[in-house]
Amino acid sequence: MIKLTLYNDADFVVNADMIESVERTPDTLISLTTGKKVMVKESVEDVVGKVIAYRRLISKSGRTFGSRGQNLLRTEMRGFETWT
Repeated sequence: MIKLTLYNDADFVVNADMIESVERTPDTLISLTTGKKVMVKESVEDVVGKVIAYRRLISKSGRTFGSRGQNLLRTEMRGFETWT
């Protein structure tokens, strides 16, 4: 999940796997796999960067198993809020 900002300044959290495309029209328009389109304040580059950061987080946490892995995921998710 990545957090973005709608044009009315409301927070919008979207599943990164549901993003089909991101366009500059000149505003940033996100097309979802459901057919819904959402316009956000972030630039295309910012959206792509957030998706990449999220996928790296998921990939990194997926390699650790057991209770230690669960603790790692909680720690990483707390840190995720500060850099997305």
